[in-house]
Amino acid sequence: MLDEVNGSGVIEWNGVRYKTILSPADSGGAMSIIDSWSPAGAGPPRHVHDAEDEIFVLIAGSCEFWLEGGRFTRGPGESVFIPRGREHTFRATADGPSRHLVILTPGGFEGFFADMAAGQFRIPEDMAQITDSAERHNMRFTGPPLGADALQP
Repeated sequence: MLDEVNGSGVIEWNGVRYKTILSPADSGGAMSIIDSWSPAGAGPPRHVHDAEDEIFVLIAGSCEFWLEGGRFTRGPGESVFIPRGREHTFRATADGPSRHLVILTPGGFEGFFADMAAGQFRIPEDMAQITDSAERHNMRFTGPPLGADALQP
């Protein structure tokens, strides 16, 4: 059974639970690490981080990734490196939830998750507020999330 992110400091947005386990304050701004639990099928719209490299470390469950037109799946014990400026998205596969660490260098992007949890914004209804926070956190949305329909490059 998949262990869920729990305990103090957990925030939730759209069914995904996030817990910052290393903050920029703890690393002198160099990085942040977020423990994330995503239900089956959950994932963000296609996007670009302009200022951060992003590393996913899969702990349990699997995620499908889309990185600049290529698709691949990673499972427990595997990782994915997404350099800043590269268009990407991901989603937990349909066979169950995924628990993964998200490592961001430099740190600071975890503030986007905090904004989303505080506002409980909905996609697509609240995209203006979501986009505003994304821009403050150096992220641009570029397309749809992974789903039943294939993403167009």
